[in-house]
Amino acid sequence: MFRRSHAALAPLLTDVWPTGGLLVGGAARDVLRGVTPGDYDWVVPDPATAATALAQTQGGAAFPLDQERGYWRVHLLDGVQHDFVPLPDDLNADLLRRDFTVNAMALDAAGRWHDPTGGRADLRARRLRMVSAANLHTDPLRAWRAARFEVTLRFRMEAATEQTVRDVAAALAAGRLPLPAPERVREEMHTLLGHPNAARGILRLEELGLLALTMPELREGIGVVQGGFHHLDVCGHGVEALQQLLARFADAPLPLRWAALLHDVGKPRAYALSGGQNFYGHDKLGAEITREVLARLKLPGDDVARAASLVGAHMLPLPQNDTEARRFVHRRRPLLPDLLALMLADREAARGPSSNPASRHAYAAALDRVLAALEDQPAAPKPLLTGAEIMALLDIEPGPKVGQALRALNEAAALGDVKNPQDARAFVQNWAVSPPADEDHT
Repeated sequence: MFRRSHAALAPLLTDVWPTGGLLVGGAARDVLRGVTPGDYDWVVPDPATAATALAQTQGGAAFPLDQERGYWRVHLLDGVQHDFVPLPDDLNADLLRRDFTVNAMALDAAGRWHDPTGGRADLRARRLRMVSAANLHTDPLRAWRAARFEVTLRFRMEAATEQTVRDVAAALAAGRLPLPAPERVREEMHTLLGHPNAARGILRLEELGLLALTMPELREGIGVVQGGFHHLDVCGHGVEALQQLLARFADAPLPLRWAALLHDVGKPRAYALSGGQNFYGHDKLGAEITREVLARLKLPGDDVARAASLVGAHMLPLPQNDTEARRFVHRRRPLLPDLLALMLADREAARGPSSNPASRHAYAAALDRVLAALEDQPAAPKPLLTGAEIMALLDIEPGPKVGQALRALNEAAALGDVKNPQDARAFVQNWAVSPPADEDHT
């Protein structure tokens, strides 16, 4: 195995291997697996010199991550990242402080492995084994990493490691250990959600006691039975919707993945508010909860807004004719095509007594109608009048009426009812005489 890995890494060994350095951690693990690492971690005698030399010879930027501890990072032009830290006085002692045996290995330039915990044997057996229970308690984030590794590396935790992960989760829940920084949990979650089998990872988090520490709101749906089109409880349906999404849209962006998982997160509270009668309003309530969950995990604001908007719109009725489809596209264009992917995943995750081939065919036909309208008009038509022109035409001051007239005009243009500025002026004048109630355009 090493010969194949060493040969595959020949360009790396000759081009970027730092003088006196060793490849460590996940990068060394990936080399042993025969996988080209996405990022590289090095221990070297002089991190600043090694980082600067790599940036100069390979093209990229070198900068200190932690000047006090001598940590440096290089971003190469191809997007690959190299981290450099000082070579420890005792390499084995350093490796013994790591999380799992498969990460507690180092490779030197001569092809020699340093493996004090038996990581190579565990890697061959696809076994995830902790270096020590103390190491997991020292950094509780490693509990999330264990669940993530099971999915992304297709490993299985050995019994003592799994029990320790459960112990860490219990200690976190009881406040005996401090919770990891939300940004670190977010990164673990994003790596997990980026995998095709992310749904299994969510279920594994629940089994280990970690889901309650990550998204307690999702767990509120456990045991909340829906009936009708649904065969799973609310929580299970969200996980299944994520699975259905990823099975159909492998390149789904992260906000859409979050939206699929959380699209019904508002149902338990909506059900409680209705006195156990219905789930009305769960979409809007779910959008608020989604904002809270993702903001707590420190996602970028645009991603939070995107996921929340998708959740808030997932219950929209689908159009029954071509005109309605064009209107749907016009009003929801910023969310498309992600909204359609979410709605399809939601529908395909439902296999309750009300679900049948005919209903699913009708739903798919409605989605196709919207897709056809979007393909026919991928961008909104150019505005035929400006707000200033409308104010002059109607002799009105700036205010809500101007926005209402603009929205009505732009929709008429999108539907093909208005085609030129002359038609637009006539439309606005007629609209001003008897404007309809301003409809929801969010």
